[in-house]
Amino acid sequence: MSHNYLIKGATLVNEGETYQADVRIEGERISKIERSGLNANDNETIIDAEGLYLLPGMIDDQVHFREPGLTHKAEIYTEAKAAVAGGITSYMEMPNTVPNTLDQTLLQDKYDRAAQKSLANYSFFMGASNDNLEEVLKTNPKNVCGVKIFMGSSTGNMLVDQDEVLEEIFKNCPMLIATHCEDEETIRKNSQAAKEQYGEDVPIAEHPIIRSEEACYLSSSKAVALAKKHNTRLHILHISTAKELSLFEKGPIANKRITAEACIHHLWFTDEDYAQKGTLIKWNPAVKKESDREAIRQAVIDDVIDVIATDHAPHTIEEKSNKYFNAPSGGPLVQHALTALLDLHHQGVYSLENIVRKTSHAVADCFGIEERGYLREGYFADMVLVDLNKGWKVSKENILYKCGWSPFEGHTFTSSIEKTFISGHLAYDQGVFNEDKKGRRLTFKG
Repeated sequence: MSHNYLIKGATLVNEGETYQADVRIEGERISKIERSGLNANDNETIIDAEGLYLLPGMIDDQVHFREPGLTHKAEIYTEAKAAVAGGITSYMEMPNTVPNTLDQTLLQDKYDRAAQKSLANYSFFMGASNDNLEEVLKTNPKNVCGVKIFMGSSTGNMLVDQDEVLEEIFKNCPMLIATHCEDEETIRKNSQAAKEQYGEDVPIAEHPIIRSEEACYLSSSKAVALAKKHNTRLHILHISTAKELSLFEKGPIANKRITAEACIHHLWFTDEDYAQKGTLIKWNPAVKKESDREAIRQAVIDDVIDVIATDHAPHTIEEKSNKYFNAPSGGPLVQHALTALLDLHHQGVYSLENIVRKTSHAVADCFGIEERGYLREGYFADMVLVDLNKGWKVSKENILYKCGWSPFEGHTFTSSIEKTFISGHLAYDQGVFNEDKKGRRLTFKG
């Protein structure tokens, strides 16, 4: 049964403005936003939001929830709950599960599972391989977020490394293509050099040297060249180097056919953190130099990078505790992404308006998501109430990921997520979940 709410006295951050207003939710949608205040109706619950900030929920365009096949690490149910607790109201999940999501039946299986289990709204990428173009082209752009190509291998064996196949996909795919860009030949050569120097005991600090700036740039520039040749809608994921930024145009997302994403870990950590964090911050592409981090931070401000995401990719702590070559890349982030960005706001890196733009508005625009990503009358009520000055420390006891660890463990965040609404449903309220309603499948303008 739908519930109606009146949020009183919140400070809204939306479409470049910050202002106080009352917000009425009727059923799944925002029915009224009024700066001069609203009187309560008999059939609605009043939420006193004085001193709290109301943001559109974060839309995370890159997560790995590990279901099916890798559910010892994570599953849709657990990770979607962690996302909701972190202020993420919608996510787009990647195809490198087991089996890989390479045909329409396997893709539909994931949607069916999410309909039963996901507290947040959801979409799933169709995966591309060296030999499934026919299946890729069956994908419906109205209800699938995009097609994912691994132009560098990561967790799962989905590398697309045949030039003629890449050419055909870029030429024929009518919908958004999202790419992981790292040049495999460069990585192999660098790995071999590291083995010759260190044997099997390669230090984790070698990770950004093995998965180097050049490996990223070679692959990203190749993807951009293909997209320009075929006028393909290209979205390059997790930019990790300053050098790659030269590949992208500055300006509003509405004018772009080629867009770029930055991830929380590349905005937060640097190669100096490997000494303390070790393989816990081993991601592909690698966390690199402070100069890369600063350039990426600035590119977000300058509208060279269009959206911010997590690349949430959990592994067990036992898996991560292996030596360099056997420790998988990736880490859990959805519960802590928005609070990490709010810390960067407190540090003077980002305005609240820019955080909302890059985590909500621009993601909705980038993918053409229908009726989400903004606080607008008539839109779905995907919203987050935030206390900017209520600190909390990340500990084993409050980590919600199935894997049970976080690279932020021990860190005290300045801000906290108080309440999360998913399509008008109060799914999370100060540590308590209401799972009576599940999230909805995202739809797209196509």
